[in-house]
Amino acid sequence: MKEIKAIIQPFMLTRVVTALHKIEGLPGITISEIKGFGKSRGKKSSLSGIPPEARENDNIDEGVYEFVPKVKIEMVVLDEMVEEVLATIQENAHTGNPGDGKIFVIEVSNVVKIRTNERGEIAL
Repeated sequence: MKEIKAIIQPFMLTRVVTALHKIEGLPGITISEIKGFGKSRGKKSSLSGIPPEARENDNIDEGVYEFVPKVKIEMVVLDEMVEEVLATIQENAHTGNPGDGKIFVIEVSNVVKIRTNERGEIAL
């Protein structure tokens, strides 16, 4: 089993989820609204609204950034589904512009279904 985490542009979410719905046997997905930055390190934000004394005393202007909004899609799938899920996300989240996102694949050693205590692949 593998956990797949995809960080994508928010405006691509509907397209990606619609495509993922077409994958037979996909156990489910979790969506989170997140924000952060990549290699660009984010943009400096305005210091308006921060009192001058706070800026002077704490060097707060050194760490004030605008974070870029993204969406994180997470799922755990059987090993044989990984390539289809990766291709689906890649194809439907791609714009060709910087900031399209990343996909991470992580090994999952076990899953426990809380309601039934089923474990392993059957718990998906």
